[in-house]
Parts: sequence; structure tokens; C-alpha cells
Amino acid sequence: MNFLVKLTNRIHLDWYLFLPALLLSCAGLITMNSFAGDNYFFMRQSIWILISVIVFLMASALDWHFLKRTTILVPFFLIIVGVLTLLLAAGQITRGVQSWFTFGSLAFQPSDPAKVVLILMLAKYFSRRHMEIRNLRHILVSALYAFMIFMLVFLQPDFGGAMVIFAIWFGMVLLSGISKKHLVVVVVGGLLLAAALWMFVFAPYQKARIISFIHPLSDVRGTGYNAYQSTIAVGSGQFLGKGVGQGSQSKLQYLPEYETDFIFAAFAEEWGFVGTVVLLSLCLILLFRLVNNAEHAPTNFETLFGLGFTIMLSVHIAVHAGMNMGVLPVTGITFPFMSYGGSHLVTEWLTLGILSSLKRHSPGPRL
Repeated sequence: MNFLVKLTNRIHLDWYLFLPALLLSCAGLITMNSFAGDNYFFMRQSIWILISVIVFLMASALDWHFLKRTTILVPFFLIIVGVLTLLLAAGQITRGVQSWFTFGSLAFQPSDPAKVVLILMLAKYFSRRHMEIRNLRHILVSALYAFMIFMLVFLQPDFGGAMVIFAIWFGMVLLSGISKKHLVVVVVGGLLLAAALWMFVFAPYQKARIISFIHPLSDVRGTGYNAYQSTIAVGSGQFLGKGVGQGSQSKLQYLPEYETDFIFAAFAEEWGFVGTVVLLSLCLILLFRLVNNAEHAPTNFETLFGLGFTIMLSVHIAVHAGMNMGVLPVTGITFPFMSYGGSHLVTEWLTLGILSSLKRHSPGPRL
């Protein structure tokens, strides 16, 4: 009891972070509820949300300024690289992707915390060298950090996760003040890398997904089936939706993976345009609050960490919604705080808790 009292006294909730994230989690939970028959995903996700909120509260009460130390961050980075390497040898293969460690009924996806560790590493690196960022050497060194994580995730093969990692690095490089000349070099290098990946690395099913994006109706019974059913679900929601638990595409299982990769479509079918606007508004409130806190952070490290996490969430939201509406390729990216799964949920809530703690324990904004 004394521990709970002390914990409560040390926590000062940032409601503009906590409440939108909680409502997004609840929106996902409601979408998973079938209101009849088996509620496997609903029950398990309820437990994960409870665990994640507890993790957030505990993280908010701790002082995380030790994360600024190189002697702490480098071992974290090496550990996550080692775990991702081990995953390629001993991970569970599911639907052709080797992205999880399984422990009985539990599964852990290391790429989720790997993204946050990369953000921390880049925030530390750029915060100490922001005056020299126009030096190409610093861009290349930061790219090496990102490339190690990128390739280990890509080889699983998790194309969507790898693209998020690239977006995190590219976004943080832009925020750190890259010169226009070096920006051109990075863009050209990225295009050459994409061409090389297409010709020599991409698996046939990954090429098929991109081709089905360009011609979505060319193979609606094969590679384009998921995207086709997803667009039907979004469109059938119309203005007010079919009602909670009345989504025919998801509940009748025409839409595969509706609790993870296509939860946005399942939500849009039941809540319609109005509900979707509310959902995206919650996302914007959360993202704007993260940006505002980052802008008023006392150090460059905290600013870059907050903005890096904002980039990560923004990419997840945009790509997930885009592929659910048929305007982006299907990549298997989760919707933050909403999709089923404990790995990404705990990671996102933990990171929110760390950012809340850094804000609370900071001496004040920069003058």
C-alpha cells in the first residue's frame, strides 16, 4: 500500500498523452469484441492493455535521464542487435516471416523495442553533433546504426518494419539539419538501394504485394485479396457505420487479420466516416502533444527522442491507414495502441512513460 501511495504521488499524468492513447487502445479492444462466441483476441488484448498502462505508470514515476549516457545506450543497442541476429536462427516462422520468439502461448517481436532503441541512439548521436551535422561523416555513421537494424529486420523478412526503421533514420536526419547537397546524395542512394533490393533481395511475395498495389484489381483472389476486402470494409462503413459488432467483413472473416493488420478497416466499417474522423483526431492530439513537449524540452536529446518517437507513430498510422484504404501496399504494419499484440503495445506505452518522466524530471524548457 505504501508503494502505491508513493507511486501515485510521483506520477503527474499528461492527460493529452495518456487519454488519447487509452482511447485508441479501447477502440481497438471494442473492434476485436465479437459480442458472441469466441472472444480470444478481446480477452488477451484486455490483459495486454492493463499490463501496458501499469508499465506506463511505473515508467512515468522513474527518472530516465540515465538513458543519455553512452555507457548505457551502446550496450542496449548491441543487445538488441544480438537479439535480432538470434531471431534469424531461432525465431518462430509464421506466414513466411521469422519475426517472433515464442514462449508457450506468448510471442515476442524484437523489432518493436528495436525501433525505440534506434531512436535513442540517433537522439544521443545527433544531440552531441548537431553543430556538425552538415559533415557527411555524421550522416554516414548514423546511417550505419540504422542499417544494422534495418537489414536484420528486412532479412526476417519484415518489409514494413524495415521501411519504418528507414523512415525513422531519414526523418531524424532531416530534423537534425542535413544540407541540401547531402539530402540529394541520400535520396539518390535510397533509390539505388531500392532498385538493388528489388532486383536481388525482395522475395516474390513482396514484389507481388507492390505489383498488386499498382494494379489492385488484377488478382483479387490472390495477392490483391486482402487489400480488396479492406477497401470494401472501409467503404461499406459509409457515414455512420454499421454499428459496433456489426462489421460483416471482419466478423464473418472475409477480411483476414482484422485484429492486427486491418484493424483500421474493421473499425471504419463499424463506426463509419464520423468514427474514423474521431479516431484520427485522437491520433493528431497525441502527435501534436508529443511535438509540443519535444519543442519545449530542455536538451537536444529529449527533443530528438520525442520527435523520433513521433515520426515512428506517424509512419505507422499513415501506412496502416493507407494500406487499409487501398492507397499503399499491404506491408503488415500495426496501428499504434490499437492493433492486437503485446510487443508493440507495451513498447509504445513504455516509451510514452519514459517521455512523460523526462518532461517531469527536467529542470525546465530551453530559453
